[in-house]
Amino acid sequence: MANEFAGKTILVTGGSRGIGRAAALRLASEGARVGVNYVTRRDKADDVVREIAAAGGAAVAVQGDVTSPEQVQRMVQETRAAFGPIDMLVHSAGLSILEPPEKVTWETWRQVMSVNLDGTFHVIHALQDEMIARKFGRIVLLSSIAALRERKNQVHYSAAKAGVIAMARCLAEAWAEHNIRINTICPGLIATDMGKLMSPEATQYVIANTPMRRLGTPEEIAAAIRFLLSDESSFMTGQSLVVSGGRVMLPG
Repeated sequence: MANEFAGKTILVTGGSRGIGRAAALRLASEGARVGVNYVTRRDKADDVVREIAAAGGAAVAVQGDVTSPEQVQRMVQETRAAFGPIDMLVHSAGLSILEPPEKVTWETWRQVMSVNLDGTFHVIHALQDEMIARKFGRIVLLSSIAALRERKNQVHYSAAKAGVIAMARCLAEAWAEHNIRINTICPGLIATDMGKLMSPEATQYVIANTPMRRLGTPEEIAAAIRFLLSDESSFMTGQSLVVSGGRVMLPG
């Protein structure tokens, strides 16, 4: 549907690059007014806003570090000021650090948890009262297949992303009565800057162990995000959608 999201305001965290960028462009192409969140890369966020505007859409760049409740409140307020109440959230901001578990320090543990788990809570907390009061909300959280299978060099990232799934399930049950749907997407290895943290050898190993024998693209994850925000998934909440080229297959 060309105008599936017409009249809707959607905040996309981590929207200046990777999966967030692809989601912002896809949703704007279907009529959404998009708040494109960034932390430091204002130029990249502005590029997304310009691309959306050039295609006839509406977007605004909003700065904010998701680890800071105050900055999250500010970016939410700036999005509201530009486009009105926020109807939907795509929480794509994330951080991965690759290190053996015996090398994990309290500092790196907290850094990864602060972005991936605390940041998820901060953004949802900033939106929850408005969504509950309006009896409408659609939320997609980015988790990872790292939450579903062992990752010896990502113990903190895996734990945080598993926490995101648990958070989504709990809130989905609690807020279903308020017409708020919350789902997660668990991508496999995607061709993004985060994906480039792996060595070429490790990347080739992943590809060789993926049934579809390739990396995913940000646009493929954006398509899944679009589905979970749309009315086409109207009877889905609290679910984890795996998009991994078959690398992880959940029991049916």
